[in-house]
Amino acid sequence: MTESAEHVPVLLDRILELFAPALAAPDTVLVDATVGLGGHSDALLAAHPQLRLIALDRDPAALERSAERLARHGDRVRFVHAVYDELPDVLAELGLSTVDGLLFDLGVSSMQLDRTERGFSYSRDAPLDMRMDPTTGRTAADVLNTYPAAELARILREYGEERFAGRIAKTIVAEREREPFDRSERLVKLLYDTVPAPSRRTGGHPAKRTFQALRIEVNGELETLRAAMPAALSVLAPGGRIVVESYQSLEDRMVKRAFVELAKSRTPEDLPVELPGHGPEIRLLTRGAEKASESEIEQNPRAASVRLRAAERIRETT
Repeated sequence: MTESAEHVPVLLDRILELFAPALAAPDTVLVDATVGLGGHSDALLAAHPQLRLIALDRDPAALERSAERLARHGDRVRFVHAVYDELPDVLAELGLSTVDGLLFDLGVSSMQLDRTERGFSYSRDAPLDMRMDPTTGRTAADVLNTYPAAELARILREYGEERFAGRIAKTIVAEREREPFDRSERLVKLLYDTVPAPSRRTGGHPAKRTFQALRIEVNGELETLRAAMPAALSVLAPGGRIVVESYQSLEDRMVKRAFVELAKSRTPEDLPVELPGHGPEIRLLTRGAEKASESEIEQNPRAASVRLRAAERIRETT
């Protein structure tokens, strides 16, 4: 991805449209739970001059870059180094119980992919790190060099949807006995040699699924998202809106389940009226998952895999 493309926020116009009703009133608060380079936040702050924004990210480098971009908005922005499943605690420390908007732009960011030393990309040789917060936690090399073959296979199968997970895991374990893994080039070569040729020709780059699985495991992405969705929805004010952009099917399915669960009534079907406290808690704003247009994908290739879902907290009625 080019340097210019990394600054293009995905589905920006649609996100501005979805948030507009929730942020129209004075003194509204929005949380960008994955601020990254701040593209979405910059546009939302510009569109709503009275909006206050809480910018979260687990990556210190992302906070530094977004702080530069959002500096023009002054003290309307508060930056917090945190993972988004910590959102209720973050809000409590800031003296807030609810917010009017929540934005999640999931997965690895363009900045992280473009910085070779972070080890997220299989297209360039780099240390096998893959931590979104490089100040803490195990690396991809730690996973490759210490996990049993069965656990490696499970991760590749569940997180990478890799058909040849067992074969790859056995090969990794055999190879690490000869020499521990420390750089991506060696792993990419192993994957290329292990994945059968017919699959290489039709299934995309043979390293793509394994690198995705390792990144998800290193950063605990699915466990974090599983905890974050109900926590986020619990702090959304009546009339507030949540927008989530996912870039792979595992994340999107998890977001879908969380939304659908809260969008349905818990009143028994044979009762003629809604029981108090048993009605839907949110209203879905998108029909299924929305995708980027062909023209946007042409201008910004990262948009090709995006899946957007949005919901509104239903206002209390008497």
